[in-house]
Amino acid sequence: MNRPKPLSGFPEYAPEARIIEQFVLDRLRETFELYGFASIETRAVEPLDRLAKQGEIDKEVYTVQRLHGENGPADLGLHFDLTVPFARYVLENAHQLAFPFRRYQIQKVWRGERPQEGRYREFTQADIDIVDVEQLAPHHDVELPLVTLAALERLHIDLGLPPVLMRVNNRKLAQGFYLGLGIADPGAVLRQVDKIDKIGPDRVVEQLITEVKITEAQARGCVQLAQIRSADASFVDQVRRLGVEHDQLTEGLELLAEVVTTAGRYVPGRLIADLKIARGLDYYTGTVYETELVGFESWGSISSGGRYDSLASDGRTSYPGVGLSIGVTRLLAPLLAKGMLRASRPVPTAVLVAVDSEETRATAIDVAEQLRSRGIPTEVAPRAEKFGRQIRYADRRSIPFVWFGGTVGGEVKDIRSGEQVSADPSTWMPSAEDLKPKVLSLTPSC
Repeated sequence: MNRPKPLSGFPEYAPEARIIEQFVLDRLRETFELYGFASIETRAVEPLDRLAKQGEIDKEVYTVQRLHGENGPADLGLHFDLTVPFARYVLENAHQLAFPFRRYQIQKVWRGERPQEGRYREFTQADIDIVDVEQLAPHHDVELPLVTLAALERLHIDLGLPPVLMRVNNRKLAQGFYLGLGIADPGAVLRQVDKIDKIGPDRVVEQLITEVKITEAQARGCVQLAQIRSADASFVDQVRRLGVEHDQLTEGLELLAEVVTTAGRYVPGRLIADLKIARGLDYYTGTVYETELVGFESWGSISSGGRYDSLASDGRTSYPGVGLSIGVTRLLAPLLAKGMLRASRPVPTAVLVAVDSEETRATAIDVAEQLRSRGIPTEVAPRAEKFGRQIRYADRRSIPFVWFGGTVGGEVKDIRSGEQVSADPSTWMPSAEDLKPKVLSLTPSC
């Protein structure tokens, strides 16, 4: 059988990279739970009509069809994000949920787009959302970025990952401004403004005129708004100076000012108002968020989200929500590829218990069980070879310690330094640095 070729866009990690990923996921889980978010998991597939209900995503969905059996058209697809499945989950389980409902969810998602650096066809996302019945208090729009930034700041401190900058806007602010200019289709303008980083302001003006059919003055006003940004509430005066008035604009300015001002108190320097942020999906109705690694902006957003007021509704009751998603794979895969992260060892094992002979393997297992009972990751040598070979086996796997002897009169050898000391498996403990693999941040390789 020929060696299989890897599938583009479906990353698979070696053990060392997997240790790093699990370290990151553990920190995210701990932070989310610290803020009172409960974990859920939703199924991998959703009906296609639900996936296609919000936004132009037809080309992104992988459809699911049985290989045998019915030959009709596929009616299921793999979820392309975790927000749409969560909205469905809320509708189905509203009778047993306590609102406002706070959930986090860490799962894989699938998108059928062209693979490139930072973009994959299968990847892991970590989402947090808060939903309520009929009305969701605006202070949750402030809370979500604080939680997300706390999680990302922990990765910055614990792993040495680059710091992040979250850029925030409000759909009501933008739509109110467009309506104040007399533009009939604010959604069409938002979709063009969302391209400003890719094609530049002049090209956006051209497309607004030719495709949205607005005047040059209106188009330039939209681009002027998009070019406003500030780390405090001073953006409000900058918008006011543009001379546009509308009730939605006023509401959006107030909401966004509260987000920026509060974030400035608790996570200074990590969040700014950036009025070109639009977010492409149609279901966002209020605050929207985009987050980038400082110094690596070309990689694009590693965390994004926003408020959605009508995504979860059964026609009688609405469940408005606000959510943020961290693209775990999008964050980690480029860092791993560039050598910016590595593990102190590629296996969890701290101790290899050597085996004198197959007849004494039971003694080695006894030693291993005593060490494991105290939380020391331990394995028993696979073969009763000469001790030199067993040490080389441990060295190849980067296991720092080898145990010789039984439960009485044992010795443990640090194979890095060569130091060997007498040890009792009921009391001996490696240092905290050696107990479990550590994640190391390194200078990137070009």
